[in-house]
Parts: sequence; structure tokens; C-alpha cells
Amino acid sequence: MSLLEVNDLKVYFPIRGGILGRTQGYVKAVDGISFTIEEGEALGLVGESGSGKSTTGKAIIGLEKIASGQILFAGEDITRYVGKNHSPYRRGVQMIFQDVYSSLNPKKRVLDIIAEPLRNFEKLSNYEERKRVDELLDIVGLSPETAIQYPHEFSGGQRQRIGIARAIALKPRLIIADEPVSALDLSVQAQILNYMKDIQQQFKLAYLFISHDL
Repeated sequence: MSLLEVNDLKVYFPIRGGILGRTQGYVKAVDGISFTIEEGEALGLVGESGSGKSTTGKAIIGLEKIASGQILFAGEDITRYVGKNHSPYRRGVQMIFQDVYSSLNPKKRVLDIIAEPLRNFEKLSNYEERKRVDELLDIVGLSPETAIQYPHEFSGGQRQRIGIARAIALKPRLIIADEPVSALDLSVQAQILNYMKDIQQQFKLAYLFISHDL
């Protein structure tokens, strides 16, 4: 049984026009993609700009509305739950975003950013929460002092490591990585990918890597 199975997934965006803004057609952003990801596997989804690869990832996690198709997670049809508060799926699948500057709330401390999923799904004491955040920061090579700082105080590579720490907070089984290093310098890209590789081995994660190049 595959961890994730995507069958004939379609995502269409309406084209509106006229005085009343009626739908006059659709942009077929994703038009019938199918694939599977096994437990602990890393699968690459590669395509040029505008090919629908990022839309596919966002649809799987519930950030884009699905027109039709089927998504199975650990054998369960979760198509109707995508984008809703279906706890096992929401915990089991997380995302790392391409834009390291807009994916972190600039008004929140790193502690609050990483602890957000923990606060949504787990009931931890303040001590337990801080201990867990410190552990996550250590996994991505950041010091505990980082927790009281704000996103603007970090480089792009450090911000992406914070994003990775947030993504693994709930110990998911699958992470969708939407071009996680494309906005970073080449020297930093290798560092981030090495962290992700180590994390995959440590947590037995599966990855869906979305990229425009190999």
C-alpha cells in the first residue's frame, strides 16, 4: 500500500468576464496527473514554469481546490477532507514553501512560528513546548536563542531551516517541498538539501520534491 496515491487529479481555475463576472471558461492548471509515493521515498515532480507542479502540491495539501480526481493517504480516500480539519491527514502531510520571506509571519517570534502546529494539535505545557521547539531548532542546526528572534533577523537559508523545523514539528509522514532551495544561493542550497536528507533518514519521511530543474 502506497503512502500517497494521486489519481487523475485536476485543478481548474475559472476565467471570468463580462459585466456580471460570469465564468466563461477554465484554465486547466492541472489536467489529470497520477502518481504514487511510498513510505520513506523521495519523488521528484519536475516541470517548467506554469506547468502546474506547484498547483499540484498545493492541491494535495488543500491550498487549492480540486476540480476532480482522487487522493488516497495510507489507503484512505481523503479527497473530501483536503483543505478541511481532518486531523490525521493534516498532521501527516506538511509543506515547505519556496518563498522563505513570505512563508514566515514577520510579526511572530521563531518560537511561535514553530510551535503553531503543536498548539493546534497537541496540548503541551509551556515547558514541554519550549523543549520541543529547542529540539527542532537543534535538528536544523540553529541554537535555542533563535527562538526569541524574528524572521527579519535571519538569512534566507536560516529562514528556510526555520520553515523546515515547523514542517517536521508534528512528525509528519510526508512533506511536500515546493522548490525549497530555488530562491537560495548555490552554497546554501547544498546545505539545506543535506539537512533535508538527514531529516528524511531520522524520521523516515517521504518527500514530494517540486522543482523546475534537476
